[in-house]
Amino acid sequence: MIINVNYIQNVAIMSPIGKITIGVGDVALRNKISELLDGGHKNIVANLSQVSIIDSSGIGELVNVYTTVSNQGGQFKLCALPSKIHNLLVLTQLITVFEVFDTEEEAIFSF
Repeated sequence: MIINVNYIQNVAIMSPIGKITIGVGDVALRNKISELLDGGHKNIVANLSQVSIIDSSGIGELVNVYTTVSNQGGQFKLCALPSKIHNLLVLTQLITVFEVFDTEEEAIFSF
């Protein structure tokens, strides 16, 4: 998995490409969040438009990231969810935990 990061104003926008699954994407996501937080970036958006698959471990890692960022005084938001991921978050009722936006621009503006 590749995770590209762009910075707009005081927001770090992560754009993972590929799978967020056990042993692959979950570790990459965890490491990237640690890197961003260590660098002082506390407002983070995850643009999931290029995530092809997410499993239960990946969902768990998103929750872990949300908790980690929140505990450090930051905000973690999601945007551009593919329909499969959106439906999974609805099914697990995690859609009520995350702030979710249709576009990256809307997510950035929400800070």
